[in-house]
Amino acid sequence: MNVLTLSIKQKYFDEIIAGTKKKEYREIRPNNFARYCRYVLDGKEYAQDSDLPERDWDNFVPVKYDAIKFLTGEYKGKRPYAVVEVKRAEAYILTDENDEPIEYESSDGKVYVQAEIEYELGNVIERCNYI
Repeated sequence: MNVLTLSIKQKYFDEIIAGTKKKEYREIRPNNFARYCRYVLDGKEYAQDSDLPERDWDNFVPVKYDAIKFLTGEYKGKRPYAVVEVKRAEAYILTDENDEPIEYESSDGKVYVQAEIEYELGNVIERCNYI
């Protein structure tokens, strides 16, 4: 099983456990892109844009995860967690009011587009509360 591990605030953790929060969103940045997505060009997958023979923002797909392990609580010792099924994932570029990609310049001087990934959550597979 391919499982993505994410930290989440207690409020949202509780909503996921209760079944009222059905989607989780994460911003895609250059430093976390490979964790969430792959570029696809001419049928070949690339983990980072630096590997691409040409830059192409439109051809990226989510990494296939079967579940997400949500951790909450302090960043030390054992933390409460829940493993939740991923029913679907979709990655997309954020656009402005003119439907143009929203770009930003990173600290290294490269220009990137703003993107986001949406996970549709399913059943809670496992839960452990260390409190």
